[in-house]
Amino acid sequence: MPILSAYVLPHPPLAVPEVGRGEEKKIKKTLAAFDGIAAEIAALSPDTVLFITPHGVMYSDYFHISPGAGAKGSLARFNAQDARFEVKYDQSLAKEIAGLCEENGIPAGFLGEKDASLDHGVMVPMWFINRRFQNYSAVRISQSGMEPREHYRLGQIIAEAAEKTGRRAVLVASGDLSHKLGASGPYGFAPEGERFDKAVTDALSTGDFLSLLTIPDELRERAAECGYNSFMVLAGCFDRLCVTSRLLSYEGTFGVGYAVAGFQPGKRNESRNFLDIYTDMSMKDARKKQDSEDCYRALARRSLEFAVKNGKALPLPGGLPDELLKNKAGAFVSLHKNGRLRGCVGTISPTTGNIALEIIQNAVSAGLNDNRFEPVSAQELPLLAYKVDILSPPEAISGPSELDVKRYGVIVSSGSSRGLLLPNLDGVDTVEQQVDIARRKGGIPDGVPVRLERFEVTRHE
Repeated sequence: MPILSAYVLPHPPLAVPEVGRGEEKKIKKTLAAFDGIAAEIAALSPDTVLFITPHGVMYSDYFHISPGAGAKGSLARFNAQDARFEVKYDQSLAKEIAGLCEENGIPAGFLGEKDASLDHGVMVPMWFINRRFQNYSAVRISQSGMEPREHYRLGQIIAEAAEKTGRRAVLVASGDLSHKLGASGPYGFAPEGERFDKAVTDALSTGDFLSLLTIPDELRERAAECGYNSFMVLAGCFDRLCVTSRLLSYEGTFGVGYAVAGFQPGKRNESRNFLDIYTDMSMKDARKKQDSEDCYRALARRSLEFAVKNGKALPLPGGLPDELLKNKAGAFVSLHKNGRLRGCVGTISPTTGNIALEIIQNAVSAGLNDNRFEPVSAQELPLLAYKVDILSPPEAISGPSELDVKRYGVIVSSGSSRGLLLPNLDGVDTVEQQVDIARRKGGIPDGVPVRLERFEVTRHE
């Protein structure tokens, strides 16, 4: 049996009257939509409600499925000590999901429980559901730091597991939209917030999950959202199925986007194989970018691909231009995947015999040795975009007034500690930001006197 229905639900604690204390009346449309969804779920009388949450135990490379027989929680941290919750877990369905994930190479399971208590991403939707219907078990799964396509694949697995176990299940994709809709909001205002929310609500209202998949990672990050990957799990549950979709409400009253939407499955429709379509689109886009690469970026690509496939460094190729062979310079190689940083390593000053060797060395380090990321896999190689920055020699400056975030990179030093930030980076708009980020990268505490150097780059992207 397929998933009976699925819902996008926000999780503002103030929607619960014990927390809101009257403030919840400012989001009347959201509350009414919440109650309507709860009534639908009660009418369906499901065996199990699956909650996908961005506020549970979250790992960068693993989907955490809450283990055990059940869990409790309260909204006490939101000054609502009496808002308490208790739920029994559907252990059989949870085990089936974990087993299918293992069979399909998706890292997921019950390991790494840090806090067994229910999180507010689950409890707020649960509060509304429980007012109408309580005779259900639950499965709680946390988002991960993995790509949206992996969350979509998890949704496919959930649908298969429900089918295999015969569970009458509904899914709740818990998540808010942008947190940057207004200056009074939790993270201030950014124009990308409104753009992101419109893109998401348009996709939810029509069931156009391909549009949802193609929202750029950069837009998501600038919008400061938390629900997108929950929505991707929902989309995956309905892979190759027609859906009836309804956007029931949208509000941004408190500077945060709250959307409520419902989805019911229809007939099989092979043209709605959105993950396959998206993967083909990504490959075509990557090939187009490869065709436009100059010799710097092409060398970075060849270097990493050779190292991943052969386990050793690329020998210096023939046919390279003199500018790569006869000059020395520091170089940074940055990798991006679907618009998101995938690795970046570089050298401030030359450490090899020429720029070509510097690129070969740093491309491999960016892909395999940047400790912020897992090493690049062979499957990822076709999807990577490369950027190479060649640095001018650093020069000492007397203070921040001699910096320009668009033109100059900065090196901040104190004793043996040193942090560097390249120029003209997205999201770095002021000298103060630039210096502060470089200071933090170097592990230099605030208030400690520092030396500043600046440099220029020749960027190949």
